[in-house]
Amino acid sequence: MSLRAYHQATVRTESPRETEYRLFAQVTLALMEAAKADPHDVSARIDALDWNRRVWTALSEDCADPGNALPHQLRASIISLAIWVGRQTSKVVRREDTIESLRSRSIA
Repeated sequence: MSLRAYHQATVRTESPRETEYRLFAQVTLALMEAAKADPHDVSARIDALDWNRRVWTALSEDCADPGNALPHQLRASIISLAIWVGRQTSKVVRREDTIESLRSRSIA
C-alpha cells in the first residue's frame, strides 16, 4: 500500500477528535525534535515553529467564526492561547525563550 493510499484510508476512518489528536501529536513531536537542534540554527527549527503557529492560527480562526458551536468561554480561551503561541513563537525565533515553553503548552 502506498503512503498516499494509507493516508487516505486513515483520514476516512478517523473521527474529527482522532484527527485533532494525531495533528497535535505530530506537531508536538516536531517541536521536540526541533528543540534538539542548535538554538542558533533557526533554519533547523523554523518548520516546526511555523507549523505549530499555523495550527493555532487555524484553531483561532475557527473559534472566531460566529457559527462555531463550542461554548463561548472555550472559544475565547483557544483564541487567547493562539495569541500566546504567536507571541511565544516570535520569542523563540529571537532566542528570547526556548521551544520547551511551546511544547509543554501544546500538550497541556
